[in-house]
Amino acid sequence: MGLPSINITFRTAAAQTIARGARGAVGLILRDSADLGDLSGFELTDEQQIPAALGVDNKRQIQNALIGYVNRPRKVLAYVLEEEQPLDVALAWFNLHMPDYLVGPPDCAQSEAQSIAAWVKARRLENKTPKAVLPNLAADNEAIINFITEDIQVGGQVYTAAQYCGRIAGLIAGTPLTIACTFAPLSEVEDVARMTPEQMDKAADDGKFLLFHDGQKVKCGRGVNSLTTTVQGKGAAFQKIKILDAIDQIQSDLRLSIQDGYIGKYANSYDNKCLLIAAVKGYLESLELEGVLKEGSVVGIDLAKQRNYLNSQGMDTESMDDLSIKKADTGSHVFLKASVKILDAIEDIDLDISI
Repeated sequence: MGLPSINITFRTAAAQTIARGARGAVGLILRDSADLGDLSGFELTDEQQIPAALGVDNKRQIQNALIGYVNRPRKVLAYVLEEEQPLDVALAWFNLHMPDYLVGPPDCAQSEAQSIAAWVKARRLENKTPKAVLPNLAADNEAIINFITEDIQVGGQVYTAAQYCGRIAGLIAGTPLTIACTFAPLSEVEDVARMTPEQMDKAADDGKFLLFHDGQKVKCGRGVNSLTTTVQGKGAAFQKIKILDAIDQIQSDLRLSIQDGYIGKYANSYDNKCLLIAAVKGYLESLELEGVLKEGSVVGIDLAKQRNYLNSQGMDTESMDDLSIKKADTGSHVFLKASVKILDAIEDIDLDISI
């Protein structure tokens, strides 16, 4: 029997995509020799809250993460490892302080990036929704952003990809659900390692997130994650950061609202199922009004699953019409089905001009 459960699944339909959105907390793993006392793990929302004892480079990591994009991140969650402490100590802390985007140490080794990716995948199997920005890690996973740009020049300093992952995580976390981080400018960056247009196109196709100089300023390339292998039920839409953010936000919002407002609080009657359907429909319509979803979201009882459940309980459903199936007693189970279309951002434009 276990605890009461909520199973929310997003799929790409056979011939169409389900798209995108989402926002929030950046998680930073830092290394520092400073004595922070009981402040190894802390939360902050502005630069004034940065611990004074923290080293200069680590303070800059937090400051960079807080820059954001259209918005600043909602908060930064930071865990400071002692020089010889294993990464697992920080990951254990983040189990209890879940970020939306997690970043490894500024000197993140490949083995550490792989450990963080494994942690993200494990948490998502538990219906959590963390993602990670990691340097040069071809994870082939929608929750891992593979940031590859090196030689990032800022105010006389040169950053590696690992050292600038926190800035990228903050930028993505500060991107509203209605737009993408594609071509987002980084005004503080003076130059980066150059790539040809062909190299940048291939990098995007290979699930690599990059920065490039357009001749005037440095900005993000296409907002993609590391997913390159698409399958039925997880199509090309899942390769977009914007899309997965929206999916994660919707799942997180609905899961929390249903847990807090419905589970254990209503009898499982048809009328109360309709109340829940109306609440979910209202939430989706609010996202339609905000421009996150396309108009026309549909929510209702999943007749196929409800019929299968009734059959498993020994009920003969062959002669029952749809309304009878909907009104039938399903014990503690509620089987719902929804169809939504997440609006992607404008990214590819063909413009023919005749003179």
